[in-house]
Amino acid sequence: MDRFEAMQVFCKVVEVGSFAGAADRLDMSTSAVSRQVAQLEGLLDARLLNRTTRRISLTENGRAYYERCLQLLADLEETEEMVGNHTTSPRGTLRLTAPISFGASHLAPALGEYARLHPAMKFDVMLADRAVDLIEDGLDLAIRVGYLGTQNLVARQIGSTRILLCASPAYLAARGTPQTPEELANHDCMTYAYASNSNLWSFERAGEAQRQVRVAGSMHANNGSVLGELAAAGLGITSAPDFILGPLVAQGRLVEILPDWQNRTLPISAIYPSRKHLSAKVRSFVSFMEEWLAKQAKEPN
Repeated sequence: MDRFEAMQVFCKVVEVGSFAGAADRLDMSTSAVSRQVAQLEGLLDARLLNRTTRRISLTENGRAYYERCLQLLADLEETEEMVGNHTTSPRGTLRLTAPISFGASHLAPALGEYARLHPAMKFDVMLADRAVDLIEDGLDLAIRVGYLGTQNLVARQIGSTRILLCASPAYLAARGTPQTPEELANHDCMTYAYASNSNLWSFERAGEAQRQVRVAGSMHANNGSVLGELAAAGLGITSAPDFILGPLVAQGRLVEILPDWQNRTLPISAIYPSRKHLSAKVRSFVSFMEEWLAKQAKEPN
């Protein structure tokens, strides 16, 4: 058994999510792929994958081994590129995930600019508002907005976003404009599914203690852009990052309310699996994204 080849096959099975899919990507038979993984498990004397008729998943040992395999293969690829090309210019495929709205407004244009600078790079992008499992989904990197809590991941803050509270002119004309956070309890407030406590909104203002208000309304969704459009249609008040609501405010479709209370910011972070070294492509893109976000923050809306 070629251990290096078996590691590549194992990683491809995890990345694709099936033996047949990996076989298709690697131009091998499904039986050959299955045999490589079985031989690797025999060599390690450990089960790496849970197999069912519907899907495969990593065992605890498999997850740890997959993480190390990814790093070893990335290090080897980077070393070969440095020796062969005498350069550390990033190349290969970067697999990353980001929230849907952030992906459309920020990640897409940033990727376009980065791709022009590094034509040898390829990208596999998964947009999802939920926090996906980087190891399980075979991802190199995640861009996440908000506080991360305790996770076995490495996080680097690369930017920030301000939280806006907004409603449409029509809604405010009909229901009145809230003057204090407490008045929101009497309004239709839209809630976001992936917030840690979607019905409890926090407010801060210089020189005053934080206030929390329990809100309710008829609209609940798992995407901030959808909630922004619903608010613009006059269906209630929404709270979301400025990269979602800012354009709607600029168009006059939404009006910011309680601006002196909404000075909170959320971090924008680059997240990658906890490992000692990062490949050149991950380091390069994270640094680029940090500079790109800083440049965007300085530009007038």
